[in-house]
Amino acid sequence: MKSKFVQSLALATSALLIGGSAFAQVKIAYIDPLSGPFANVGDAGLKGFKEAAEILVNQKGGIMGQKLEFVGFDNKGSPQETQLQLKAAIDQGFRFVTLGNGSGAAHSLIDAVNKWNARNPDKTVLFFNYAAVDPTLTGEKCSFWHFRFDANTEMKMEAISNFMEKDKNIKKVFIIGQDYAHGHQVAKYTKEMLTKKRPDIKIVGEDLHPIGRVKDFAPYIAKIKASGADTVMTGNWGNDLSLLIKAAKDAGLKARFFTYYAGGLGTPQAMGAAGENMVLQLTEWHMNVPTKSTEQFALDFNKKYPGIWFYYLRVNNMVQMVAKAMNTAKSTDPKAVALALEDLRFPVDTGEVWMRKSDHQAMQPLYISIFSKKDGKAVKHDSEGTGYGWKTLATVSQRDSQLPTSCIMERP
Repeated sequence: MKSKFVQSLALATSALLIGGSAFAQVKIAYIDPLSGPFANVGDAGLKGFKEAAEILVNQKGGIMGQKLEFVGFDNKGSPQETQLQLKAAIDQGFRFVTLGNGSGAAHSLIDAVNKWNARNPDKTVLFFNYAAVDPTLTGEKCSFWHFRFDANTEMKMEAISNFMEKDKNIKKVFIIGQDYAHGHQVAKYTKEMLTKKRPDIKIVGEDLHPIGRVKDFAPYIAKIKASGADTVMTGNWGNDLSLLIKAAKDAGLKARFFTYYAGGLGTPQAMGAAGENMVLQLTEWHMNVPTKSTEQFALDFNKKYPGIWFYYLRVNNMVQMVAKAMNTAKSTDPKAVALALEDLRFPVDTGEVWMRKSDHQAMQPLYISIFSKKDGKAVKHDSEGTGYGWKTLATVSQRDSQLPTSCIMERP
C-alpha cells in the first residue's frame, strides 16, 4: 500500500498536469467566413493571426509564459451563424473572440456578447474587432466588451474626402457598395463629406448590390459609364471588389476608383496593368511604407503562404496589444484585459496605436496610396506578382484621423 505522502504527491502532480494542460495556451476564437463566397478572405485572416501569434508573441515569451493560439470558427459570413459559433466557442471554454468580416456579423456578435456577459458575469467574453468598420459599433452601440483595431468608415472617409477635396480633376462621383451596414455607411459619409468640402462635385449615381451574390458586375459598370463619372467611391471588399474592378477593366472604364480594400486578396490580380494610376486605397500600411520589421514579416509570410500576401498590419498590432494588455494585467480575465487595453499606447512600425478609452476605437496613422508600376524606389515591392504595387500619396497622422465619438459607455 502506498504511503499517504506518495498518494498526496501523485494527486498533486496529476492536478498540476491537468491544470497545466488546461491553461498552457491562451486561446482566441476567430469567427469569420471559412466557407462561402468570402472563404478566401477568412482563411487569409486566420493564417495572418496564427503567424502573428507565433512570431510576435510566442517566440518572445508568450503571455505569462503561455502560448497564444487562434482557432477558426466558420460563421459563413452570416450574422445568425455568428451567434451559433459564439455559443460553440463559449461552450468550449473560449473567453476571447475576434471577427472582422463584416459589420453585420459584428453587430450580431456584440449583441450576443453583451447578453451573455449580462447573464454570466463570472464567465464574461471579450470581443476584439479587427476589420468591421461601421461607426455605430464604437458609437451609439459601443460596448465595454468590444475593442476595434481598424479605423472606422467615418474616419476613413474623412481622410479620403480631405484628399479628394484638393483634387480639382474630380467633377463627378458614382458611389457603389454592398447592400448592408458598411455599404450604406460608405455612401452616407461620402455624400455628407463631399457636399461639405466640395459642393461643386456632383454625385451622378449611387448603387447597392447584394453582398457576395453578384457574379457579373458588367451591368453596374455600364451604369457607371453612362453616368459620366470620373471617380468611383466603393467600400467593397473580397470577391465583390475583385469582380467589380475586373468588370471595369473589361469595359474599359477610365474612372478612378477610391477604395478601402483594393490591396486585399485577389484584387491586385484582377486589376493588373489596367489599375495603374486608376485605383487608390486607404490603409494603415502597405508593402512600400518604410518599416523596421513589418516588411520582413510580410516577405516571410508571402513566401510561406503563396497566393495570399500579407495585408493586415492591424492584425499584428492587435495581437501585440492584446498580449501586452494580458501581460500588464498579469491576467487573462476578460475584464482585467479590457481595463489594461483602455488608453494603451503601443509603438508600432508606423508610429503609435492608441486605444481610446472613451469608445474603444484604435487611433493610428493611415496612408492613401495608388496602384503603380514597380520601380524599385517608391514602389519597391509589387502586389501578388503583378509587377504593380502601392505608392504612398498622402500620410494621415494619428491625430488627424481622430474624430469625436457619440459613445456613452456602460461600464461593469
